[in-house]
Amino acid sequence: MALCRRTMLVFFSLFFTFFSLSTQQHQNLQNSSLSQSFPLVSLSLRPNASKALNPSLVSLPASRPKQYPRLRTPAYNYRSTFKYSMALVVSLPIGTPAQTQQMVLDTGSQLSWIQCHKKTPTKPPPSASFDPSLSSSFSVLPCNHPICKPRVPDFTLPTSCDQNRLCHYSYFYADGTLAEGNLVREKFTFSPSLSTLPLALGCAQASVDNKGILGMNLGRLSFASQAKISKFSYCVPPRRNQPGSLPTGSFYLGNNPNSGGFRYVDLLAFGPSQQRLPNLDPLAYTVAMEGIRIGAKKLNIPPSTFRPDASGSGQTIVDSGSEFTYLVEEAYNKVREEIVRLAGPKLKKGYVYGGVSDMCFNGDAMEIGRLVGDMVFELDKGVEILVEKERVLADVGGGVHCIAIGRSDRLGAASNIIGNYHQQNLWVEFDLVNRRIGFGKTDCSRSV
Repeated sequence: MALCRRTMLVFFSLFFTFFSLSTQQHQNLQNSSLSQSFPLVSLSLRPNASKALNPSLVSLPASRPKQYPRLRTPAYNYRSTFKYSMALVVSLPIGTPAQTQQMVLDTGSQLSWIQCHKKTPTKPPPSASFDPSLSSSFSVLPCNHPICKPRVPDFTLPTSCDQNRLCHYSYFYADGTLAEGNLVREKFTFSPSLSTLPLALGCAQASVDNKGILGMNLGRLSFASQAKISKFSYCVPPRRNQPGSLPTGSFYLGNNPNSGGFRYVDLLAFGPSQQRLPNLDPLAYTVAMEGIRIGAKKLNIPPSTFRPDASGSGQTIVDSGSEFTYLVEEAYNKVREEIVRLAGPKLKKGYVYGGVSDMCFNGDAMEIGRLVGDMVFELDKGVEILVEKERVLADVGGGVHCIAIGRSDRLGAASNIIGNYHQQNLWVEFDLVNRRIGFGKTDCSRSV
């Protein structure tokens, strides 16, 4: 699952070859004690669109790769912050010399891409765009490059040759909008002594947004895989409703000094036969969810509802690129049944938010939150994601507040997706070496 957007997006999975760090860089990173982190902000990617849910990209059926290997990674540490409202947006230094680019942190997608425009005086591009002509490390992939063959196994991104014999890609979102450009290689330059080799990414000349995507799933073309990141983590601050005010969270590449108190749940592994199931995304961060509690009541939902079935439907994914959480029909109906029992008279009748959620209310959100109580997503090994009653309802505008859960089938997805709304005030760490996800309760609005 991937791109945070206000309208439904189509998933795809891409699988390519690693581009590793050079031997010298590898040694530098091993010997570096620098903690690499970034500021993180969450923004609406399409400010003129109606306020709707932000689902991720859904992976189209494709051939599946062999089991994702355990990474052998250097000590790669980088810290930053990000802004948060609906999407997690981090600013990263790209190119030589570095140009700062805003990218949506997306654990549900593979292909990273940036906005590319050559800055000409006759037609100024967006100020945040990347100018390839200013970078000495930039190169474009030719049509005869192995990853530019649309019929090779595991390759689902539509590509073609442009008039210059360069590798051109394009994909459509479900609302009919288009992102396209060239596949290129470029460095991420964190400091004069710390950078990656040129990595494969998209250089978009046309897209619906002015921000790029930092693809962080388990695919071989993701930034995390290409740069051989051992782990990464982020902390999503509570959302604010004041206009013009965006809370700032933290984003770490590599070791997180706060990880001592994290509790971990293993990622589910899928064999070759499962990886080929039509409704399964084997490159997503899939965990074992055991159940859902609302208030003091555990809902009568079989744990099998949160596991892949014979068709691959039902996997439970932790996704930074989805705003709200999505549940398969059986689980959603049980949640709605309990919400109706607790606060049914206050439901906004006949109202379906974003086409996916009919658990919305007019009136005092704090009062309704007290009626509903806390919500808990129960994961394997006793790990829990607690959503306190004060954050059970999301402000969707116009005086309407909704339970931040939608029906995944309305997205065309067959998965349970834990979105970033339900990751507020949590450290979420993706440990790629040990194939697990860690959670740590904290106040993400503070410097962490």
